[in-house]
This record gives sequence, C-alpha cells and structure tokens, in this order.
Amino acid sequence: MLSSITRFLRDEEGATAIEYGIIAGLISVAMITAIIGNDGIGAKITAIWGDIKTSLSSV
Repeated sequence: MLSSITRFLRDEEGATAIEYGIIAGLISVAMITAIIGNDGIGAKITAIWGDIKTSLSSV
C-alpha cells in the first residue's frame, strides 16, 4: 500500500498536460484582453470598418 502511494506521488506523467493547459489558458486571456480593450485591436478594426462604411456611403 505504501509503495503504491509513493509511486503515485512520484508520477509526473500528467503534469505536462496540466502545464500545457495552464499556458493555453493564459495565452487565451492575453489575446482576449488585447482584442477587447479600449485601445486594443478590436477597437482599431471597428474604427477602420467605420471609416470604410462612411467612405462608401458618400460615394
């Protein structure tokens, strides 16, 4: 019984999958923050499409 517990505690096979999951989650949060923020990419793209819309409606 004690040997199976120590073997379980020493097993690091699943640790890399958890680490990759945490890294992917942090990257996702950073991307969402960059896109949604007031000065982010999303706001700039919205402004560009607004300018295009205004230019096309005046033609």
